[in-house]
Amino acid sequence: MNVKGLAAIVTGAGSGLGAVTAEALAAAGAKVALLDINEDGLQTVAATTGGLAVTCDVSSAEAAEAAVAQAREANGPCRDLVNCAGIAPGKRIVGRDGTMPLADFEKVIQVNLFGSFNMLRLAAADMLAAEPLEDDERGVIISTSSIAAAEGQMGQAAYAASKAGITGMMLPAAREFAKKGVRVLTIAPGLIGTPLLLNMPQEVQDNLAGQVPFPHRFGKPEEYAGLVMHLVENVMLNAGSFRIDGGMRMQ
Repeated sequence: MNVKGLAAIVTGAGSGLGAVTAEALAAAGAKVALLDINEDGLQTVAATTGGLAVTCDVSSAEAAEAAVAQAREANGPCRDLVNCAGIAPGKRIVGRDGTMPLADFEKVIQVNLFGSFNMLRLAAADMLAAEPLEDDERGVIISTSSIAAAEGQMGQAAYAASKAGITGMMLPAAREFAKKGVRVLTIAPGLIGTPLLLNMPQEVQDNLAGQVPFPHRFGKPEEYAGLVMHLVENVMLNAGSFRIDGGMRMQ
């Protein structure tokens, strides 16, 4: 798909992977709607991309419906959705202070998994109703999973479960939408140099980066965004999950 002139939605666009992905889509000529709860970050990214900033909690049905409607009114029906919104708190199931509160587990599932599904269902409705483009394609949906979906570490039970759910819903969605020309894909990043990692002590960063077989460093957000652009542009890529991790296997 050539995104020039087409409407795209990026969640988690106020920082990190979402911000860089929004910049890549905008540079390719897409009309980008930026969704995030981080209002300050949204305004910064909107200023650099010319995108539409929409404050939105993706785990809320009402907020997401309103955001997609606002994006549609401004840019037309969504043709590209990239789900980057997510949280990654770490907590053991049974720790020094007792068992993990169920509400903590639920929060991660709500934001990461429910939020991704919430946006997927709304964007897909736009795409399925839109006119076909080249190759009879109507749209592309890319959600962000993690290598933790298959290799979660201690303290990642909620996060790993949420990301495994994202990977798990990809194939059924791709099968459902394929007949109407909508592709569904998942990206599973390893260690990417977002503020979450770069704010850690340097010795911790060095230890983590040393676990990456090659190259011995964190991935760059621009490398994630580059993969997004390739997935969007290559119509033969569908119903797949793509690791971007330098060959890392979490211990």
